[in-house]
Amino acid sequence: MATLEQIQARMKKLQAQAEVLLAKRAQAAVDQIRELMIKHGLTTVDIEARAKARREAKVAGRRLSNGAASAKGKMPPKYRDPKTGATWSGHARPPAWIKNVKDRTRFLIDGAAAIALNGSGASHATTAARKVSAKKAAAKKAPAKKATAKKAVAKKAVTKKVATRKVATKKTAAKKPAARKTAVKKTVARKVSTAKRAPARKAAAKKAAPSAAA
Repeated sequence: MATLEQIQARMKKLQAQAEVLLAKRAQAAVDQIRELMIKHGLTTVDIEARAKARREAKVAGRRLSNGAASAKGKMPPKYRDPKTGATWSGHARPPAWIKNVKDRTRFLIDGAAAIALNGSGASHATTAARKVSAKKAAAKKAPAKKATAKKAVAKKAVTKKVATRKVATKKTAAKKPAARKTAVKKTVARKVSTAKRAPARKAAAKKAAPSAAA
């Protein structure tokens, strides 16, 4: 079994080998960087200047994004307490001085009140315009509805006529075979009656023949 001293000696050897490998890799990377710098005509000053410019650009971008976020997060004040001068934007949780107030228009700031009035007037105007357009649309649709109703009535009348014609043709078609059957029966009866009368006519003819000879 290995002792503690032996294990520590092995660890030192491994650490030294690791340091040699790292130094070789670092030297290879440095040589590669040097070749690239010579190829493109760059110096350490150029690299430092470009790295500094990149760092400054990142910092400026972060500041702009933070400023935009803060500007978006802050809303302009809409209500003001005349006693204390405290303001509220109208969003999020209302403060105590306006929390239980039903009519908050008396706390509106002048600009917000004007915007609210303009918005209400615009809303009234838009509702009136919508009502007028709805009336016009209804007036336009009324003749179209009447025309469609007339067409529907005419279609129903045509379908009724067609149905009655079909029924009449069916009845006539049913009557014709019956009439044909009765006509056939009559012709058969006539033939039978003539066949029965034929022997009597022959006997009468025979009787009449000797009398005519005498």
